[in-house]
Amino acid sequence: MIDENFICENCHKPVDKLNYTARDHCPHCLYSKHVDILPGDRANECKGLLEPIDIEKFKDTYKIVYKCQKCKQIHKNIIAKDDSFDLILEIMQKKN
Repeated sequence: MIDENFICENCHKPVDKLNYTARDHCPHCLYSKHVDILPGDRANECKGLLEPIDIEKFKDTYKIVYKCQKCKQIHKNIIAKDDSFDLILEIMQKKN
């Protein structure tokens, strides 16, 4: 599993690694990049930007639902402890 720092390709802000699991999205804008087949493997060849389109309940937490801007595949990631809560609420409100 690869957990690394990166620059977000959507908002261009620096993103620190999580240190408890593989970082898979930007905590500032919630965008991700279609790089994994299995969490943290960085083996997907698509490399498209994953746009956050919804938030859904998952066990005792939430998942961000993404749509890849390149291949149109739907993908889901569990929220991270440092994600923008205001942006999570904003996405949830858009669905209502």
